Amino acid sequence: MSQRKLDVVLDSVKRLQRMGATANLVNLLQKQHPADLAHLFSELPGKERHSAFSLLAERNSKLAMEGLSELGPEAGAALLADRSAEDIVKLTQELPSDDAAALIDYLPDELSAAVLELIQKRPAGGDVGDLLEYAEQTAGRIMNPKVFALSEDMTAGEAITALQESRDVEMVFYLYVIDARRHLVGVVSLRRLLLVSPSTPLKRIMTTDLISVRADTDQEEVARHVASYNLLAIPVVDEENKLAGVITVDDVIDVIKDEATEDVYRLAGVASDDRVFSTAQESLRKRLPWLLVNLATAFVAAAVVASFQSTYAQVTLLAAFMPVVAGMGGNAATQTLTVIVRGIALGELTWSNTRKALLKEAAVGLGNGIACGLVGALVVWLFSRDVVLGGILGMAMVINMFVAATAGTLIPLALRALKVDPALASSVFITTLTDVFGFFSFLGLGTLFLRFLNKAG
Repeated sequence: MSQRKLDVVLDSVKRLQRMGATANLVNLLQKQHPADLAHLFSELPGKERHSAFSLLAERNSKLAMEGLSELGPEAGAALLADRSAEDIVKLTQELPSDDAAALIDYLPDELSAAVLELIQKRPAGGDVGDLLEYAEQTAGRIMNPKVFALSEDMTAGEAITALQESRDVEMVFYLYVIDARRHLVGVVSLRRLLLVSPSTPLKRIMTTDLISVRADTDQEEVARHVASYNLLAIPVVDEENKLAGVITVDDVIDVIKDEATEDVYRLAGVASDDRVFSTAQESLRKRLPWLLVNLATAFVAAAVVASFQSTYAQVTLLAAFMPVVAGMGGNAATQTLTVIVRGIALGELTWSNTRKALLKEAAVGLGNGIACGLVGALVVWLFSRDVVLGGILGMAMVINMFVAATAGTLIPLALRALKVDPALASSVFITTLTDVFGFFSFLGLGTLFLRFLNKAG
């Protein structure tokens, strides 16, 4: 649905809530797609959001929970947190096991434990608990354990009959073939299955060279596999190569979105769960630590500036142009850092091609430094009529932008080698480095050529 139509529906929902027109509100909500419901829930204020969800859950629990799932596990769990464990168990039965597990994981600890205890008592309730046994952000945590699999001894006709009789499978993109001990031995496409004779054994038409992931594989690696090989689903196996579940492309899209959001947030030193409408107290708690780290590193740059006090005391224009050098270095570093962190996240940058990436970024940094340095030198000369000051700024800019490019490449790689997330910590080091080198190169050159500068400036 277009944004304009969503806005119209949102206004209608708010108006019907004010009027207390419950029946009309339910009818309107039931006509929405789950993704559009998630948008409506996210736009409604807290009290109205809970009211709309509760009303829909009473009349159409399946649609309400599908909308909740689209909203995301954190926000979805917040709408369930004030309900009883028995009520939550009943509602989560409307969802696939992987989506239910994600919601339950975000509930308050005591409530989550109570819900899991009730689920485990149900005949088919073990799937959710089993998924939560896997580490966060792994294939096991996001897979659907209800995967459609066929015995290798079946014929094509028997496989089609089994598929037609299946009722509890979320989606079937591929038919996975297993042996008697549930080892994954092959895969058959639906197209291939329909084109062969019904008496053809699956062994003859299955592809044995298939792509799978272990249950403990990081979800980013799973997403790379799906994207690289253009898959609609990917099977998950345990350490014995037994089929444990399947991850479909819709789950991979969510992973890509979440990981991209997380990396962007971390580059800015923001917690990945900080949102526009998080409370001020929560945002303050999550943002302040990194700001304090940045404050500490800023004093390092301040110490560099203080050591050249006698220089800029004689030529005051040096102080005026210091931020130019440091700022341009920081901007250049951010560009390089963004490209390098993305390359690491997507698996494009490996140890074998690190040298090539470093040389390329160093060349870009040098080229940018020369170009920006020439322009900066010209502006300073036009402003101050001091060609030496312009030359100093130009040279300092070349040095700092070269340092920014090389550091923006090496620091993320070094952090990855130390098992530290490059997106989380790189920006702090880069900011400090470009400020220190920017001030040091500019004021250092100013000190070196002090006798040639216009002291009246």
